[in-house]
Amino acid sequence: MAADDANATDARADQLAPLPDHRDVNMPWWQELWRRHAHITTPLRARGLPCDIEFGLSAHIVRVPLPDDSYLIISPPQEPASDRPPGDPEGWVATREHPDDQRLFEVLYDSDPIDDPGARQRPEVRHGGNAQPLIDAIERRLTQLGLLPHPVLSRESSHAHPAQPTSPAWNAPGTSDRGPVYVYGDALRDLTDRLNGAESHADAAALLHQIVEPTDGLLAQLGEFVEAASEKAKEAEEDDGFDLSYDLADAAAEILSLGEALHGAEDRMRALTPLRPAPRERSTPAHAPSVPPRALPPAPPRHAR
Repeated sequence: MAADDANATDARADQLAPLPDHRDVNMPWWQELWRRHAHITTPLRARGLPCDIEFGLSAHIVRVPLPDDSYLIISPPQEPASDRPPGDPEGWVATREHPDDQRLFEVLYDSDPIDDPGARQRPEVRHGGNAQPLIDAIERRLTQLGLLPHPVLSRESSHAHPAQPTSPAWNAPGTSDRGPVYVYGDALRDLTDRLNGAESHADAAALLHQIVEPTDGLLAQLGEFVEAASEKAKEAEEDDGFDLSYDLADAAAEILSLGEALHGAEDRMRALTPLRPAPRERSTPAHAPSVPPRALPPAPPRHAR
């Protein structure tokens, strides 16, 4: 089919998850929607995840069934509806849901900006409608859950996740988009995302433990790292080296002092009243019918992302 040929230019069709099996696949309006979402569906299909396009509350969504009978909903803002063209929203929201177990609901990614100036923005908001951080977050979480059928292929479409080097570029400068691999920053960012989505204060306390534990927690280890950097600077045996060593030693002391100031924060968090508001409904019902959309706006000019 023409739509699939356009999506699989740089990837073999037999290496992608299969296309949906329903009558809409042969409809021109559905094929146009599929084309507009190729930068989402192709990298997910390359990871063995089948995808479909459905209509949500006010816009079209990508639905991704998972091996454990849960599913992903990847959508643009639904309420209020966006006037941006399909596949090019101001932000993406990805949730994992289960038709029979509401405890599995979680937000994997949310770059939809919040209008309330007093509300705390999620870290993903800086990526806006960029699809690559969305794909990265989905891949990372599904790998943790053991739900990713297979890793990314070495050959994909131009919008798919680029192959990572065999050794991380530890000393390469970063970029505002993705840049090199920052495994420690990514690990802490993932911990922050898990804290934002914690179901209870007990869960939040368990995550806080990873930061404030006085021996092996992040702050303790970060303090030791900066102390080691201070000693390394001394090895230069020159004035700048000694000055840098003193600055690093002061910073290490402040980090360790911060860890001491947060002593007991884990227990205090665990003792808080376990109240959590119901999650804002952002997705379509499990069996929402797929219906033809209104007339699609003209496709935006193709440009390099």
